[in-house]
Amino acid sequence: VQLQASGGGLVQAGGSLRLSCAASGRTFSSYIMGWYRQAPGKEREFVAAISWSGSSTLYADAVKGRFTISRDNAKNTVYLQMNSLEAEDTAVYYCAAGRAWDSNPLSYVYWGQGTQVTVSS
Repeated sequence: VQLQASGGGLVQAGGSLRLSCAASGRTFSSYIMGWYRQAPGKEREFVAAISWSGSSTLYADAVKGRFTISRDNAKNTVYLQMNSLEAEDTAVYYCAAGRAWDSNPLSYVYWGQGTQVTVSS
């Protein structure tokens, strides 16, 4: 599975962005998909995950209520809608595909290249 993340950019605090992650391959719908982010000088941290069917989601406390993860298996794409963005959300955002329902990045096998999100205060 190859993953291509897009949709990042520069936005003012309080604004919104929607990230997309397009996957190649016919087995996309069998993978749990996750979003992670990494700010300069910090470790990569879990943001959100969605089950293969889309019926279950998991969020980090820092983004709960502001971010929404969704997927369209017909389009082999997972999304991350980010609202009420804060300066602390500034990071490179990565999408990932895995088989385990887990926030541990070691559970994810395939990773996209990342897309930069910068929130100005």
